[in-house]
Amino acid sequence: MMKILIASDIHGDFECASRLVEAYRASGAERLVLLGDILYHGPRNDLPTGYAPKRVIELLNPLKNEILCVRGNCDTEVDQMVLDFPILADYAWLSLDGLSVFATHGHKFDKSNPPPLKEGDILLCGHTHIPAAESFGNGNFYINPGSVSIPKNGSEKSYIIYENREFTFCTLDGAVYYNL
Repeated sequence: MMKILIASDIHGDFECASRLVEAYRASGAERLVLLGDILYHGPRNDLPTGYAPKRVIELLNPLKNEILCVRGNCDTEVDQMVLDFPILADYAWLSLDGLSVFATHGHKFDKSNPPPLKEGDILLCGHTHIPAAESFGNGNFYINPGSVSIPKNGSEKSYIIYENREFTFCTLDGAVYYNL
């Protein structure tokens, strides 16, 4: 049984990234899964209040052996040059306690353009900045942790803790607001 913390869309916000790392350490999770958009805020988003990508680099690099990351639409080869963990894979397959999880950012694969999934597989995405947990397709499930720094549609800054085949949605303050 594995415990992981899943987050997305830090967008260079050091304050939010610090709170995320604190939550990760306090959770006792074995891995930190990041679903992309680590350093840059992108042209469609306002500059996050805590925008300090160099400090985010300093915060995350010491965790390089604990991070699994996929590439977001704002992540580039230049970002990879300063980060000590791989960030340029478009997706990763995770096997979590018998669950098959396709982890990706969500700008290439999403519910409307899903990757090849078997019945019961989970599609884990970021990108929209909106938390979600819903069934779709052929007995599949779409899960999105929302955004650590720039939540949208009235959602809160959030992440997910996975443990024992359960996805627990938490605000960046650590309050649980949904279990799946």
